[in-house]
Amino acid sequence: MVPDAGFGVLSLDDVRTVDGLSLFQGMIEGRYPAPPIARAIGFEVARVEPGLVEFTYMPTADHLNPLGSIHGGIAATMLDGVMGCCIHTMLGAGIGYTTLEIKVNYVRAMTEKTGKVRAEGKVINVGSRVGTSEGRLYDASDRLLAHGTTTCLIFPL
Repeated sequence: MVPDAGFGVLSLDDVRTVDGLSLFQGMIEGRYPAPPIARAIGFEVARVEPGLVEFTYMPTADHLNPLGSIHGGIAATMLDGVMGCCIHTMLGAGIGYTTLEIKVNYVRAMTEKTGKVRAEGKVINVGSRVGTSEGRLYDASDRLLAHGTTTCLIFPL
């Protein structure tokens, strides 16, 4: 179940009828809600094309670790999201995916003073059972903060 923009529920049956690209385009246009994780962390779907998804996020003090930087799990979650979602844009209606493996490399710390960040996921390959993609997380000056790769299992919903 995915809450809609009015906090109702978009059923999995409804999601099954929409291909991945149309689903994410609909999120940008406001026809479909963002996933609950996006609201919980505070990131937004900013751009979508076949095989490419971009999220944006404004670092907040709510996500600081004890050392004063944004917890690495935020970067990992954003990368996991864009890397999986870019694969989803290549899938037809009734086809889902799940992360089998994720690898994240941290390059620079993110703090509440970093400014808006952008995560970009690009497909490497999508087959009938497995999809792979890569992701990069940039600060407002386009400096690399983190990058990663994923392998996703593809299956009928």
